[in-house]
Amino acid sequence: MLMLSGIEPESIVDGAGIRYVIFTQGCPHNCLGCHNPQTHPFSGGAPADIPAILAELKEDPLLKGVTFSGGEPFCQAAELAELAKQIRRELPRLDITVYSGYTLEQLQQMQDPGVQELLKEADWLIDGKFLLEQRDLTLRFRGSRNQRIIDLRGPEPKIVE
Repeated sequence: MLMLSGIEPESIVDGAGIRYVIFTQGCPHNCLGCHNPQTHPFSGGAPADIPAILAELKEDPLLKGVTFSGGEPFCQAAELAELAKQIRRELPRLDITVYSGYTLEQLQQMQDPGVQELLKEADWLIDGKFLLEQRDLTLRFRGSRNQRIIDLRGPEPKIVE
């Protein structure tokens, strides 16, 4: 069962364009200065209402995409991969961005099939832990300079920022 901390139905700071942001519950990283510390405990959150999420997505013609944030989305990778597949089937116009405290290289080495499936379903990955000492408010869609925006749509991942 997918556990969520919350939803932001229209955001312009969590990826390109107007985005529907799903904040997962649970994060092992505990980054100092995290702007979502309420998402850290794995015992919190509420079960996702997938039909309601899909209905909201269908009702908003302004959306460019869906962002999975957290918490750590890859701690619920199999559930999010299934949701991403449903979004692709029912709303192919929307792209999918995933934020992660893990790097792409760490995710690629994980033996969890759900992690690999979520990577396949994602169009964009914003990776790396938030590092307070590298905080930079001028960056697009990131909080610290170590974090990267990675295009996953081609045959090989491509770092764009």
